[in-house]
Amino acid sequence: MASKWLNNTISVVGLGYIGLPSAAVFAARGVKVIGVDISQRAVDIINSGGVHIVEPDLDIVVRATVTDGRLRAVTVPEPADAFLIAVPTPFKDDHEPDLSFIESACKAIAPVLKRGDLVILESTSPVGTTEKVSKWLAEARADLSFPHEHGENSDIRVAHCPERVLPGHVLRELVENDRIVGGITAKCSAAAVELYKVFVEGECLITNARTAEMCKLTENASRDVAIAFANELSVICEKLGIDVWELIRLANRHPRVNILQPGPGVGGHCIAVDPWFIVHSAPSAAPLIRTARLVNDEKPNWVERKILDAVFAVEQVKGRGSAIIACVGLAFKANIDDLRESPSLEITTRLAQRFTNRVIAVEPNIEELPEDLAALGVRLEDQDTALEQADVVAVLVDHREFIEQVPEIREGVAVIDTKGIWRRLS
Repeated sequence: MASKWLNNTISVVGLGYIGLPSAAVFAARGVKVIGVDISQRAVDIINSGGVHIVEPDLDIVVRATVTDGRLRAVTVPEPADAFLIAVPTPFKDDHEPDLSFIESACKAIAPVLKRGDLVILESTSPVGTTEKVSKWLAEARADLSFPHEHGENSDIRVAHCPERVLPGHVLRELVENDRIVGGITAKCSAAAVELYKVFVEGECLITNARTAEMCKLTENASRDVAIAFANELSVICEKLGIDVWELIRLANRHPRVNILQPGPGVGGHCIAVDPWFIVHSAPSAAPLIRTARLVNDEKPNWVERKILDAVFAVEQVKGRGSAIIACVGLAFKANIDDLRESPSLEITTRLAQRFTNRVIAVEPNIEELPEDLAALGVRLEDQDTALEQADVVAVLVDHREFIEQVPEIREGVAVIDTKGIWRRLS
């Protein structure tokens, strides 16, 4: 039986790393999709059949669906039958969740809502945010009823379905992964499941909105704690003269041990952010989650100190002010272009502030540096060019290009390898 959504229209609000792939996948299944984004540049690129982010095969799907007329982008919401909100949810300086993007999205779609519409919050959010979405919409549209007040008899259905995909594998995981669907009411959940079944081959697991919100936060906090253990272990091993990667490889031969790999910190819009939502909601009950966040936030500082020690050692030989530093990798993880909350970018920026015009960045997934980094005199170069000039090399991301082409390091060049891929070259 064909889904009713094949004859309806979906609007995806926020055409970033989750919103655009979601819009493209819906459109690829024959649904009419209107994407909404505040960036005119992003809208223009998408409407020309292009993409403004790096994600394997996304450009192919977007080009096909735009060409067929099933996907188009706008800056102002238009009427639709379902609205998916996929906008950022950062935190403020005090780690308080910043819900302003979600609230703005609600205010933007409220004027075009009609009876029977479905609103789904996909943005990873603190517990209780889906109820706030319902309330914000109700404040803007007194002529419609919403589930936080009218339950199953509401005019509008509201649910939460957090994304849970891996950058670099988004198109596949959107289709294959199970989804957690939490409606404010049972009918809200059922409506959301019917929508996602247009393309989701995994199971849609129904719960309530608060549990769905907490589920995504729990998944990322669990990863954060596990990474914190690996990062702390790397610091301990450094003090004890032990190769942490060999240690982890051996320890993981135990059938019930699975230690993750250390790195320069934790980045991205999820793992580096979401645990703070739990801590903010229940500060006295979350000491372990808070501590893991602090351990991972401290790791970039530790890496920076290691690089500084190498710089000063080189300059004792070559002379003060002479060392050139190559930062290999800027993205928050391997094989993507996403710099959000990236510890590698943080480290590179701080080095550039200290050593003006002496830092080279290597990042194969971007074409130009962020403006603030370029303003500090950082140059974006390919790997070979950077290594020809550098006296200190900091390997910060394990992109496939860096693994597949292991370079020769000149004599006297110091290598600080936070990912364990070049560590024996120095």
